[in-house]
Amino acid sequence: MKARLPKGVGGGPQNMNAMIRQAQKLQEDMEALQAELDEKEYDVSAGGGAVKIKIKGTLEILNIEISPEIVDPDDIETLTDLVTAAVNEAISKVNKTNEEEKNKLSSQLSIPGIF
Repeated sequence: MKARLPKGVGGGPQNMNAMIRQAQKLQEDMEALQAELDEKEYDVSAGGGAVKIKIKGTLEILNIEISPEIVDPDDIETLTDLVTAAVNEAISKVNKTNEEEKNKLSSQLSIPGIF
């Protein structure tokens, strides 16, 4: 009994070699994209700009800027909350951008029967 593969799947060595080349190209493109995303810098703020964060795509915090108006020695909790919110927003922004860019690239891969 012969197994029947869906149309576009199989096709012999030429098709397999083309799929391998396509996967290798995607891997190279993904590595280049990751290097580009790692170098990208993002500016994020919280509290209406009271706390500003500069972060790299590697999630390395480059700078935290705190507006003097919000520094109140009697209310450290508010400052702590604003810094925490800004850092979390910065990390979220980097992760979201990285995921979107990688999804764009990986959607170009079209191996029948796999993706």
